[in-house]
Amino acid sequence: MHLTKSKKAAAGTLLLASTGLLGLVGTNADAAGTAAGPTQTQTHATLHALNNAAAHGTATVTIDGRKLDVSIDAARLLKAAPHAEHIHFGRQARQECPTVRDDSNADHRLNTAEGIPAYGPVRVSLTTRGDTSPDSTLAVDRYPTAPKGSIHYDREIKVGSRLARAISRGHAVVVIHGIDYNHNGTYDFDGAGASELDPNLPAEATDPVLCGRLKVQKGVLTVQ
Repeated sequence: MHLTKSKKAAAGTLLLASTGLLGLVGTNADAAGTAAGPTQTQTHATLHALNNAAAHGTATVTIDGRKLDVSIDAARLLKAAPHAEHIHFGRQARQECPTVRDDSNADHRLNTAEGIPAYGPVRVSLTTRGDTSPDSTLAVDRYPTAPKGSIHYDREIKVGSRLARAISRGHAVVVIHGIDYNHNGTYDFDGAGASELDPNLPAEATDPVLCGRLKVQKGVLTVQ
């Protein structure tokens, strides 16, 4: 991760969410239950840019019982920098991407917390390896790094039955984070100050850059 030298040491503590983040991410408390029926449902999202970014992308999640087959392609992201990506869902959320109306402090950018009323808390951390629970929301050493400014992500993930049902009904949102506001090729504190999620992280590393609601595709694929 590209950080200014003065903050590299402090950033070493950011691998997991801090106490102040707990209210912004989901838990596994509603993930228990029995497996869904013998069908697959495919959902798809067109990922639209936030915060005046030039990025774009798509996400597809195929749900088979409690198993998610997640595929994401995104381009025009900050090169060689980790981009946290999550599936969000909240029963009280609007289940959509945030707009400028969600900029509650009127600083002309949307941070992750400001988007919570729209897309809900983190339910799945789309890491490249290891844990995929909300505990890994800020596990930046395990997210795609866009070596050429692009991400191609594929992973099978198992979740709770209630969350799987919510995703299969089109109630979940995919969000990708990380934006270089001052266009200097790195995440730093000069672009937008410190993150509201962890003061040891630049806001550039955690602000959302792409967002899209997972919509159910027509038809259901039956497992043979």
